[in-house]
Amino acid sequence: MPMKISVNERSYRMPAAPAVVVCIDGCEPAYLETASAAGLTPFLDRIRNRGTVRTAHSAIPSFTNPNNLSIATGRPPSVHGISGNTFLDRKTGREVMMNDTSFLRVPTLFSAMQAAGARVAVVTAKDKLRALLGAGLSCAGGNAVCFSAERAGETTLAENGMDDAADWVGMAQPDVYSAALSEFVLAAGVRLLRDWRPDLMYLTTTDYIQHKFAPGEAEADDFHAMVDRYLGEIDGLGATIVVTADHGMNAKHDADGAPSVVHIQDLIDGWIGTGQGRVILPITDPYVVHHGALGSFAALYLADGVDPKGIIERLQAVPGLHEVVSGPDAARRFELPLDRIGDIILLSERGTTIGSARERHDLGALDRPLRSHGGLSEQAVPFIVNRRMPLPEAPELRNFDAFFWALEAAGLPVSSQAL
Repeated sequence: MPMKISVNERSYRMPAAPAVVVCIDGCEPAYLETASAAGLTPFLDRIRNRGTVRTAHSAIPSFTNPNNLSIATGRPPSVHGISGNTFLDRKTGREVMMNDTSFLRVPTLFSAMQAAGARVAVVTAKDKLRALLGAGLSCAGGNAVCFSAERAGETTLAENGMDDAADWVGMAQPDVYSAALSEFVLAAGVRLLRDWRPDLMYLTTTDYIQHKFAPGEAEADDFHAMVDRYLGEIDGLGATIVVTADHGMNAKHDADGAPSVVHIQDLIDGWIGTGQGRVILPITDPYVVHHGALGSFAALYLADGVDPKGIIERLQAVPGLHEVVSGPDAARRFELPLDRIGDIILLSERGTTIGSARERHDLGALDRPLRSHGGLSEQAVPFIVNRRMPLPEAPELRNFDAFFWALEAAGLPVSSQAL
């Protein structure tokens, strides 16, 4: 294997030891802080003494798909092209899920590493990410595996690199709306590291627990204690680990527990008429039970001839909105692909979400007060390395620097000092 490879204009060391990145979906830093204060994260507590603990910034929007692809490519959405979970195709007028590999504009680090001779493993919680993260990987040749916990019992050697991953891991295929979905990912990572020994591995969980429970609640503490146990096992098997998150999570409800929402479509229809503006919520995906498609980032597409400047000025005066900027300004400021965002981009305040029309949101499945993400208030995420490394802090440090630092750290002894 070569000593280094270049991927998307970044240079990476080839792994001298197993390099593992774990993305804890929705891990607001406070989750780990409160679990630590309760004595539930002994492994991560040890890392504070012999490793490196920082805060990084996620990509914006702080949603799952754009950030996982940023981690996989080492670049922001302006480069890889995945601007959200969904976007509006202006040519067809249809809202489209961005889970097909045709939307990805650059190769992933995973496919480049496999091409350079490395063994690569990718395990996701939800199947919506599997195809994108596995883009360019050839799993039939024996040196790559890529599967989701959601469909672990359906994997094949040709498509995923192994038959019936659930049987191989030794756990039943979990329900998609459960903490067990994330635990399966981590258990699979331990089994892969022990028995298959990948050079590079990516494990990405689901934020089911974080959408339901705040930091310090028993269910949240139990979940992060479970994560800590598996991280300790991965560390014990000699891997370099970087732990980060795709986004944080915040309460988005009022004092009575009712969702705090600004319904932008209703406002726009009242201001300029029905059909003159269309709100797209890029958080929308097949798994809306725990957030009702309500997040803190939205795109507004305007009909031809509608002046965005006047609309922006009116929206900037709406309570609950933190930032309202034109599409070109948002593309520059937030490193987004201009052709896949709206004419106007809106980000809400910390405790508020952005909705379309009130009647379009079915919140009947919400059994707890709303917690969600997508804005600047969910951009801060943990960045933890089980080696001492000379890392900057946010905003310079980004979650999509994870594999760069994991590979820089690979081969360093556990007791190594800062470079």
